[in-house]
Amino acid sequence: MTRAIHSTSAHHKRKGVFLFRKYHQLYLMLAVPILYFIIFKYVPMAGNILAFRKYDAGGSIFGSKWVGLKYFELFITDPYFWNVFKNTLVLSVLNFLIGFPIPILFSLLLNEVQNSWCKKFVQTVSYLPKFFSTVVVVGMMSVLLSPTNGLINQMLAKFGIASIYFMNSNEWFRPLYILSDLWQYVGWNSILYIAALTNVDPQLYEAAEIDGAGYLQKTFHVTIPGIMPTIVLTLILSVGSILSVGFEKVLLMYSPSTYQVADVIQTYVYRIGIVDNNYSYSTAVGLFQAVISLILIWGVNAMSKKFTDSSLW
Repeated sequence: MTRAIHSTSAHHKRKGVFLFRKYHQLYLMLAVPILYFIIFKYVPMAGNILAFRKYDAGGSIFGSKWVGLKYFELFITDPYFWNVFKNTLVLSVLNFLIGFPIPILFSLLLNEVQNSWCKKFVQTVSYLPKFFSTVVVVGMMSVLLSPTNGLINQMLAKFGIASIYFMNSNEWFRPLYILSDLWQYVGWNSILYIAALTNVDPQLYEAAEIDGAGYLQKTFHVTIPGIMPTIVLTLILSVGSILSVGFEKVLLMYSPSTYQVADVIQTYVYRIGIVDNNYSYSTAVGLFQAVISLILIWGVNAMSKKFTDSSLW
């Protein structure tokens, strides 16, 4: 029995060496992304220890005083943190509910365009905003929505409507954030669905037409089921980052007058950690957000596995 186990182990070892020699170029190429994830994703995780220690700037992260769950208890009992958590949840969920289905609808409509020149033109125009930096996008919004000489307020003035301070208004902050996100990312986010649509078997459409199916029936019974694995995959990944709203955009858009609805977890962590030098407290808040995101992605993956047979693991 022992001899058989040793023989099997030696066989696997020889096979591993043989595969490595045969495909060593591929393994070397794979080493680059692996090193990237180790250095920039996994090594920084050691910094989460700050959430359990009283850290003073300049000291060692492992040499500070151990305080256990003190910082978690602090933000859980802090009313301002829950206002920030509510803002993050509302903005993220609204952005997700509006921003997730629209790229799918856009790709379905674009798939029906028969003129290839028109199709490529629309695709190119829809992708372009993705390459604008967040600073440029927020700058364009500030110019267009200026209460004194902005194009939007000038148009409203022609109808006798008083100037609106869009960028300093609590009521307009969330609509502006979501609409600007849609404009910037709808085309880019539709790429996966457009690619998935090209893999739907044309014979299924022909069979549906023979059975007398109309456009909507083909869409609901052939097209959408054909791209459902892609939809489920992007849904799971999106839910995992649902609490990670665009930090840069919020930071550039918000002001003290819009803190009530605009201050989110990431801007709160930035102010507490970087501006006020309270690194341990901000690390605890960031770790809390990461744990919530992990629970969300695990829950959605389990539901997806149960109801659609598609999942990440």
